[in-house]
Amino acid sequence: MKLSEKFMWGGATADFQYEGGFQEGNRGLSTHDFETAGAYQSPRYITYRMPDGSVKKARSSFSDPEDIPVEGKPCICEDAYYPSHKAVDFYHRYKEDIALMAEMGFNTYRFSLCWSRIYPTGDELEPNEEGLRFYEAVLDELEKYQIEPMITLHHDEIPAYLSEKYDGWSSRHVIDCYLRYCRTVFERFGKRCRYWLTFNEINQARGYASTGTHRADNQTHYQAVHHMFLASAKAVKLGHQMMPGSKFGAMYAASAIYAASCRPEDVFYQLQCRRDVYFCMDVMVRGYYPSYTEAVFLRKQVTLKKEPGDAEILKNGTLDFISFSYYRSTITNQSREYNFIGGDPNPYLETTPWGWPIDPLGLRYVLNELYDRYQVPLFIVENGMGAVDEPDASGYVEDDYRIAYLEAHFRAMMDAILMDGVDCFGYTMWAPIDLVSLSTGEMKKRYGFVYVDMDDQGKGSLERRKKKSFSWMRRVIETNGECLAQ
Repeated sequence: MKLSEKFMWGGATADFQYEGGFQEGNRGLSTHDFETAGAYQSPRYITYRMPDGSVKKARSSFSDPEDIPVEGKPCICEDAYYPSHKAVDFYHRYKEDIALMAEMGFNTYRFSLCWSRIYPTGDELEPNEEGLRFYEAVLDELEKYQIEPMITLHHDEIPAYLSEKYDGWSSRHVIDCYLRYCRTVFERFGKRCRYWLTFNEINQARGYASTGTHRADNQTHYQAVHHMFLASAKAVKLGHQMMPGSKFGAMYAASAIYAASCRPEDVFYQLQCRRDVYFCMDVMVRGYYPSYTEAVFLRKQVTLKKEPGDAEILKNGTLDFISFSYYRSTITNQSREYNFIGGDPNPYLETTPWGWPIDPLGLRYVLNELYDRYQVPLFIVENGMGAVDEPDASGYVEDDYRIAYLEAHFRAMMDAILMDGVDCFGYTMWAPIDLVSLSTGEMKKRYGFVYVDMDDQGKGSLERRKKKSFSWMRRVIETNGECLAQ
């Protein structure tokens, strides 16, 4: 039993966790540039300059957007460490890293463009040539090894200037800025890239870092997301016109959700929670707001401001495929407000060192659920296990726990494709090479097949070392999963 020779195997990264090169090559400030490092299992923080000159640390948008101080301005302090500024320095080491990906046998690599590297403020009329040349150099290396790029246009960040001047995606002006940026990269990279993702985990976008908004109320959130829907639809239409044969998707967090019991109230609440997760997909894949959103907006006291023609824009810019992240499953019950970032623990599952339930069958469940619901091709664009990797005296990491995690998930994915008939055409693991964790801002939480010598405060040689899982993954790709049945 093995997958098609056309199946796409690779890895996925985000620029602010991996790239580095802060303010090099005329790069402008991004909303993630103000996030400080977090400690083990604790939230990350954004530093703000208050009107009286003092500095305040507020929880990042990933954890609790209600803590964002509306009266403050994001700032960079000399005594704080900001992981995104150096990340793991792909900016200077991209040739080495792409060679490692090729050695594993990758035929695709999903990465994000830093918008503020191409348009430093987001409001310019002309792009930054140095930024474009950097990504052209990355594409040159990928072509050298016949690795197909999948480019994420917007990975949870926008130029900080657009946030400060226009309050980010709460303003329709940002749609025009995004389309200008899209047109530029389609013109420069369009003949070299077939697969594009308009937004990353848009169903989790909330608060300063992801949407650039300084308010966290429901009205601001849904208005910003509406503008992101319009931007995505316009980008899809533009991309299809400029790049015939191109394929557009978006990326969603889609971990499985189970009812905590068979009580009818819990089962129905699970349905409502699942709609919250799939709301963005429903709009962007089908091209219209589903009927249930009226009740959601009423309950959350939201009145969207739409303009004539918005419905037509959504209808004419639907996605070609769905990509999604799957790391774990959660359970929920009617007595507790659901949070699909965390959720309640499942007593039937083991967990990672960070408390994330390990549920391979849940991946098969989600693949079937998505394909039944939308009937469009699927791509697993993020999956992986954060762990504390301890090198031995020679620097080697024997990460059998990661191999066991991935093997179980690959078997579930193959069952969904080969036994259930799900059209899933690719898998990119998060992340092929160790990088900074989004949720905690630390290096201790490692995902990669390649170990990076760097600690939570950015100290280390940045030397890359292959882990045991490196050669194991190479064998999986060589056999298109057939070795897993042996």
